[in-house]
Amino acid sequence: MPTATDTAFAGALRDAVGRLGRRMRHQTPHPELSLGQLAALRSLERHRSMTPGELAEHEKVQPPSMTKILARLEATGYIVREPHPADRRQVTVRPSRAGLALLADDRRRRDAWIAQRLRALEPGELDALRAAVPVLEKLSRA
Repeated sequence: MPTATDTAFAGALRDAVGRLGRRMRHQTPHPELSLGQLAALRSLERHRSMTPGELAEHEKVQPPSMTKILARLEATGYIVREPHPADRRQVTVRPSRAGLALLADDRRRRDAWIAQRLRALEPGELDALRAAVPVLEKLSRA
């Protein structure tokens, strides 16, 4: 059973991470894409090629929602559909050169934004953040 201190800490962490995430999301220069579309494109970058069903499962969305996401990404030229190598009834999707360039630009801009904010921190605060990153990674994957 969590204590009141545990619950208060969880709330403070949620608020801080949520606020930081919202501020970072506003740094995107690509308003034509939703957060779900960007997330799907990032997953395709990481995995190179997936079926729409695999991507829907990976992103934890229903297949009809993924169909809409992929239609938008294809219309903007950020993904390419190809025949499945083993099952010609299916297709795979992968990021296009334009999609990879968009993600690289997005990453550069967000990294620059957060690097600017990190410059305002004290050395001890930076050390604390460096130590916290692996823990936050573990928490995000739990």
